[in-house]
Amino acid sequence: MDGLECSEILIKNQSFYARIDAEFFSKKNLFLQERLNASGAYPMKKYGALLDCSAFYPSITDYYSHDRSQIPFLRVNEIQNGLINITDETVFLPEEILVANRKTIAIAYPGDIIIAKGGNTLAKVGLVTDEFPCYATCRDVIILRTDNLKNLNKYYLWAFLHSAYGQGILWRSASQTGQPHLTLPSILEIRIPDITNIQNDIETLYLKSVEKKHQAESLYDSAQQQLLNGLQFALPSVSASSIAEKKLSDSFGLSGRLDAEYYQPKYDELFAVLSKQVRRPLGQLVSRMKSIEPGSEYYGDTGIPFIRVSDVSKTGIDNPSIMIPENIEPNIDRLYPKKDTILFSKDGSVGIAFKITEDMKAVTSSALLHLRVNNTSEILPDYLTLVLNSEIVQLQAERDASGAIIQHWKLSDIEKVVIPILPYDMQFEIAKKVQQSFLLREKANDLIQIAVKAVELAIEDSEEIASKWLEENTRLLEG
Repeated sequence: MDGLECSEILIKNQSFYARIDAEFFSKKNLFLQERLNASGAYPMKKYGALLDCSAFYPSITDYYSHDRSQIPFLRVNEIQNGLINITDETVFLPEEILVANRKTIAIAYPGDIIIAKGGNTLAKVGLVTDEFPCYATCRDVIILRTDNLKNLNKYYLWAFLHSAYGQGILWRSASQTGQPHLTLPSILEIRIPDITNIQNDIETLYLKSVEKKHQAESLYDSAQQQLLNGLQFALPSVSASSIAEKKLSDSFGLSGRLDAEYYQPKYDELFAVLSKQVRRPLGQLVSRMKSIEPGSEYYGDTGIPFIRVSDVSKTGIDNPSIMIPENIEPNIDRLYPKKDTILFSKDGSVGIAFKITEDMKAVTSSALLHLRVNNTSEILPDYLTLVLNSEIVQLQAERDASGAIIQHWKLSDIEKVVIPILPYDMQFEIAKKVQQSFLLREKANDLIQIAVKAVELAIEDSEEIASKWLEENTRLLEG
């Protein structure tokens, strides 16, 4: 009977939940319920919350583009560290498609809260930013409208849902059918603690965080532009026809490729530009290590964080939703990413690079290569990471990985990727901007975590203690 957990519940006291599954009444969940009730929590619907989500709609993948003049299409991957983050992997849709599907594709607006409703990403929460005036949403997320909230600051609500208590209550509310998922009625019944004194402070922290994020983006864009200016590189202009004539000896005879996409004129123009630069193949600049792919049967919610391609962007690593057992591999610590390792994706969304700033206790998917610069007096890791994320390498990735249903970049092709090398002093200036950008981004994320922690302290102790902690830690971070 070791490990057996029992909770004795009177049905007459719990009937309003309409749940009888044991997990719902586990000791952990009952403790969560008691804590929220003690803080004077009320159902979300009492505050005037409104929910929306996309229904069934026909396939729209043929309309995906990366044209930022169109409307971004939010999927679960756009929810990163509590915010909606538009990345190079975000797809956009033309307005006419949304008009044609206005009854089935729900639109989110700045200030709305997005909640992932199922699978391993269930309960991921993101606050929609004002980067775009509106956002289309996929079927895997729920929109929590905030315009009509009464006596509830939307930034406080977001911080609560992003906190350990909010995440716990979202998971508790999920239906326990074949695969747990959130429903609109269950979310409306979630009880929000009646905490008032720090709500405006939470909003102030959020706005400071957004300001630092914008500063970080500006610095990163400046570093990218300095790189391209230094290389005298501009994205090649390609004729509308995109027709190229090649002799067999100059095409299949050299590359072994017969797919037309591989020979688009823009690639010839790219390599013509690169031929004028000091350059080296990537394989000569770095050593690489490949991680493991344990298989979904080992996925769980305890153990070592398992980082997949979907968790990585050029600006950071989202908190992995999957854990794997520590004993899955002998000497597993040899797989942990070390400081200055560049994670580089070769499958799925190929060509994403992110440099690790400190040693990590985590394991990455085999789709993420670990690259280590061989000689930092020749090329700096931050500079190389910026180049890998630039149009220069993205075009090479596009060419090599074209012609497949699921993108896969062969290791032999990755080793041949042409890396232009600027003089060391220019590299240093560019790397410094990149580092300053990431430092600002870290501070932005730290401000968010301070806000979330303050909410947790208000629930656990008191608003007075939470307010003091919030003030002290904000001062230390900004000082």
